[in-house]
Amino acid sequence: FFVNFPSAKQYFSQFQDMEDPEEMEQSSQLRQHACRVMNALNTVVENLNDPEKVSSVLALVGKAHAIKHKVEPIYFKILSGVILEVLSEDFPDFFTAEVQLVWTKLMGALYWHVTGAYTDVGWLQVSSSAV
Repeated sequence: FFVNFPSAKQYFSQFQDMEDPEEMEQSSQLRQHACRVMNALNTVVENLNDPEKVSSVLALVGKAHAIKHKVEPIYFKILSGVILEVLSEDFPDFFTAEVQLVWTKLMGALYWHVTGAYTDVGWLQVSSSAV
């Protein structure tokens, strides 16, 4: 993510100036954030049968990133694509075309919910265009 989209590093004070991917991998801040991202994704997947829980989790994520961190919402779309790419590369036997389609739909729904939270708090730069 940060190698291909280095502008995303601006939101992370402890490694925004790092250029070496190996050095970034050693960053405790990056590792902690990656765990939070994957835990939130896991919570969503585990609660797909509970739309209110899913909406609540994604609203919290969206509002925190809009208000506290001021992260451009497009980075959620970019990260979704990166997660899909990593799943495909790391689990090729399990990440069939059908599975990829389902995950792509899930990531689209996640993006929709998160950007909805941005809109709810008055963020005006939300774009519906694809990257």
